[in-house]
Amino acid sequence: MPPGTDLALGGSGFVPTLPPTTLPAGARWREVATPAQTIGFVLLRSKRRTIGFLITDDGLRVTAPRWVGLGEIDEAVRGKASWILSRLRTWQERQQRVAMHRARWEDGGELPYLGQTIRFRVGGDRRHFAGDALAPQAGDTLWLGLPSGADGNRIRDTVQAWLQGQARAIIQTRLDHFLQRTGLAITQWRLSSARTRWGSCTSQGHIMLNWRLVHFAVDVIDYVIAHELAHLREMNHGPGFWTEVGHILPGYEQARQTLRQHDPASLPSFT
Repeated sequence: MPPGTDLALGGSGFVPTLPPTTLPAGARWREVATPAQTIGFVLLRSKRRTIGFLITDDGLRVTAPRWVGLGEIDEAVRGKASWILSRLRTWQERQQRVAMHRARWEDGGELPYLGQTIRFRVGGDRRHFAGDALAPQAGDTLWLGLPSGADGNRIRDTVQAWLQGQARAIIQTRLDHFLQRTGLAITQWRLSSARTRWGSCTSQGHIMLNWRLVHFAVDVIDYVIAHELAHLREMNHGPGFWTEVGHILPGYEQARQTLRQHDPASLPSFT
């Protein structure tokens, strides 16, 4: 039996389709119910002869001839729903990866936290999160409680300390949940700052989980935990191991795919 097994940094699911802040001239926002989910899109009329679909920074844009009725447009969207959702998912994941490169250690900077892009601000009398820290929304603010003249290094260190504290609490809660549900037991666990591993598990039941998982949505954190707990029974990556992962976390495949699209270089740098 190997001394330890690591998870290296490396389906379908709901895809948010929200109206843009502003619409192009002559455009309207429309939503269509499909078997998979409701799809919202920007509808533009033109002189073109067919209905066109385009993924833009505003999401899905549908361009249709002026003579085509709304019912026909809706049916066209339903008919292309699988393709549309796949392209939107790919686009949104790419945008998230780009956002992960954009952490600026200054007032108003942004970074990913539990799958959402949040903003951090200096000022305030104490460090606190303005929102639900366990279910953040895009644009929520982390107040750092630093003076307005704080330099980038101090801002970075304060953000990192907060993220690591959140990671410890959130991972502990999710780990306890799975241990209680499965009846598995571990010897100990601790946070890791590894550059090449999301997690690891030894045959002695020692588990390490990367604090940077706090950048991702909870379903991804759950997947990494399930992956490591599965190694308590299967210290390999054979068919039996993946069966065990599925027992611990049914439907884990989408989270695994999300994680595979990221690597350490795509995360904010704290050095």
